[in-house]
Amino acid sequence: MQIEVKEFIENILDRSIVLEKPKDIKLGHFATPVAFSMAKELRQNPMKIAEDLAIKFTDFHVFEEVTAVKGFLNFKLSNKFLEEKINNAFNLDYDFAKGTTKNESILIEYVSANPTGPLHIGHARGAVFGDALLRVGNYLGYDITSEYYVNDAGAQMGLLATSLNLAAREFVLGETVEYPEQFYRGDYLVDIANKCVEIYGKDIFHDESKQTELALFAKDEVMKIIISDLKDLGIEFDNFVSEKSLYSSWDTTKKVLEDNGSLYTKDEKLWIKSTELGDDVDRVVVRDNGIPTYLAGDIIYHKNKYDRKFDRYINIWGADHHGYITRVKSAIKFLGNDPETLEVILSQMVALLQNGQPYKMSKRAGNVILMSDITEQIGADALRFIFLTKKSDTHLEFDVELLKNNDSSNPVFYINYAHARINQLFKKAEMSLSDVVDENIEVVNQDAKDLAFQALLLSTVLQEAFDKRDMQKVTDYLNGLSAMIHKFYNEHRIVGIDNQKAYLKVLAMGALSIRVGLKVLGITAKDVM
Repeated sequence: MQIEVKEFIENILDRSIVLEKPKDIKLGHFATPVAFSMAKELRQNPMKIAEDLAIKFTDFHVFEEVTAVKGFLNFKLSNKFLEEKINNAFNLDYDFAKGTTKNESILIEYVSANPTGPLHIGHARGAVFGDALLRVGNYLGYDITSEYYVNDAGAQMGLLATSLNLAAREFVLGETVEYPEQFYRGDYLVDIANKCVEIYGKDIFHDESKQTELALFAKDEVMKIIISDLKDLGIEFDNFVSEKSLYSSWDTTKKVLEDNGSLYTKDEKLWIKSTELGDDVDRVVVRDNGIPTYLAGDIIYHKNKYDRKFDRYINIWGADHHGYITRVKSAIKFLGNDPETLEVILSQMVALLQNGQPYKMSKRAGNVILMSDITEQIGADALRFIFLTKKSDTHLEFDVELLKNNDSSNPVFYINYAHARINQLFKKAEMSLSDVVDENIEVVNQDAKDLAFQALLLSTVLQEAFDKRDMQKVTDYLNGLSAMIHKFYNEHRIVGIDNQKAYLKVLAMGALSIRVGLKVLGITAKDVM
């Protein structure tokens, strides 16, 4: 709605403006400081300019009132306009606030955890944020593809095979084994070992020539766990790209870099000149033993991405990858692509509490907090929502016990309760939406009109959240809208009063915004609490 109002004002004024929402709605639904930007151009006082501009809007039905206040132009929407927007929203139902098709394709890569064990709670934050960004973007009309980069090459695969071998020999074969300093641990390895015995027999764990086969089997089984755990959280990917499969393209990729003069040999290693593009040191891409480094894999992968010709690329990485951004963007530049089309969003770790105390790690899980354990404990909806209540690049701490509470301390309950309350009012009044949809909201009080206006802002909130890559804007909006609904419910009688249908219509608009807003975040609104 805000975009529509902004375009309408710009057409009248024949210039671009900034349209804001005043903190005090009594000043108006929207305001613009355009008179201040025109003051220098016209060499006039901005207050006089604002007064002159206000007169231009006297004949239009969109606004009930346009006033000049201290140089600002304030707009109060008409009841007729709000009525039209509400009726249109009801007609659209679950397509309310949906955007039109955008001429922009985006590849978004997230999670991409090593396939060496189940996802832990830190992985969940990037997974939920990436999925929400994807959902909001697609809802707004962008063409977005999701991708998981499977790091199935390198030393971690050998370490996975060793860890599986040791777990099998101790817990399946009953042998006494000595563990090295570095190894993966957890019951998932015992489960995989038992499957391995069923397929290959016990001898595979004593056959040195089978270690590569063992690593591949373990990787595939871990990926099944990861995919299943993500699905339980409502997350599925369009593409999975194997790092190992990309190395066959290294020679082609290396030639492009060599032709651009971005590689050199030193100490029998191959280096990329990443300092030329802002990195603190040049980086090795091929070791002295001839094996490409992890960075080489990322370079191949990003060439592969750019070869697929998306308009924009988004990577969601853990905060520990901050120093990695410059070297990857350097490689993209050396490959002849525009590094500015790659956006890297960092996701901070999560601190979990239980009854105010640090959450105990699970020895069963290998001394980490498993994402699946928390999903099972509090539910996918609660986990998704709480992870979106803070920007992804800020610290997040929450108590899992609070998300079990049936009160305002639990934001998911609080929002669902607002939605359920509205449904209960309709049941109490023995009415449905079809009974109230033709009512005129002009007869309701100002609190109800303010609630209707707030409920109509969802499209603006979604666009701002996507543009700023900040899903917290959506959760804050839903929480604020729910607070208005609870306040209105507590302060005003609705069922059985004059004009109850008009009031129910306004509340139905609030319920629709909650329902759609949660759905776009991958959460289902509850009708009954």
